Amino acid sequence: MRYATKVAAVVAAASLGLAACGSSNSGNTTSPGASGGSTGTGGSLKIGMAYDVGGRGDQSFNDAAAAGLDKAKTELGADVKEASAVNGESESARKERLQQLIDAGYNNIVAVGFAYAKAVGDTAKANPEVKFAIVDDASPDSAGPNVDQITFAEEQGSFLVGAAAALKTKTNHVGFIGGVQTDLIKKFEKGFEAGVKAVKPDVKIDVKYLTQPPDFSGFNSVDKGKAAADGMYQSGADVVYHAAGGSGGGVFTAAKAAGKMAIGVDSDQAKTAPADVRDVIITSMIKKVDVGVFDFITSVKNNTFKAGNKIFDLKAGGVDYSTTGGHIDDIKSKLDEYKQKIISGEITVPKS
Repeated sequence: MRYATKVAAVVAAASLGLAACGSSNSGNTTSPGASGGSTGTGGSLKIGMAYDVGGRGDQSFNDAAAAGLDKAKTELGADVKEASAVNGESESARKERLQQLIDAGYNNIVAVGFAYAKAVGDTAKANPEVKFAIVDDASPDSAGPNVDQITFAEEQGSFLVGAAAALKTKTNHVGFIGGVQTDLIKKFEKGFEAGVKAVKPDVKIDVKYLTQPPDFSGFNSVDKGKAAADGMYQSGADVVYHAAGGSGGGVFTAAKAAGKMAIGVDSDQAKTAPADVRDVIITSMIKKVDVGVFDFITSVKNNTFKAGNKIFDLKAGGVDYSTTGGHIDDIKSKLDEYKQKIISGEITVPKS
């Protein structure tokens, strides 16, 4: 999802985070070689990626972005460098992170998450020769002639997993956990609710947000995710969908302990979550951030870059649902019917 951040007080520490293998004090991390850090090859296609809170390894949103970067490295020969944010950081820290990537010679920048909106807008204006992509923001804050604004129809994918939840619940009681109550995460919630109600209008839906802005820790708190899910399962819900980034790990732990079901987000989490909880994840709403990231990098390589907002919806293959584990094989045909109705326009999914 998208998560705001905390950073170092000093530029020197932040610089160290980019130059070395990472610093928990600075909030910046890089990883060399196969893990996606600077290749040192001096190649002309140089991509800098600034992750949101949780960074590479969050098993969700950031990892989806990382997959697109890794593909570009493998298939396009990109020379890449990565940096990550931490919770609660200042706006200046985000700007500094982007500028450090540019100063290191990485003249095509991907910012992962709406928290970078103003930082991208300001840094893009200051560096008109650099091309930028931002994931999950299409606001005036980030807009510019050198900025690709990558967004997704999260509500459409969430509708499908909502339908899956309604088809799978045995208690007629399901839940939604959002990391932080923002307009973006409300799209996940409203899409999920619409999908549930399309199948079974009488199903009870619990909704819980872990934090409110400006506290973005709800995207990276396993404990908060577990506590919220525990409460829902104890109150009778048997399927819980999370749109909470790294906090989703706690949802899966709670589902395992309760013998209930969970739904993942962004990545196919039945493949990325710890092995001991994968069997409780009946599906995930896949948000193909990797597709958006790779599309941007390809456009840079092919000199076909275009600024503006690109929306990756169901029709464009930007969102979908997963089938790993076989838990929803029996309802797949029904979900695909809903999918086609959304693509055709027969069903319009609410965003708010």
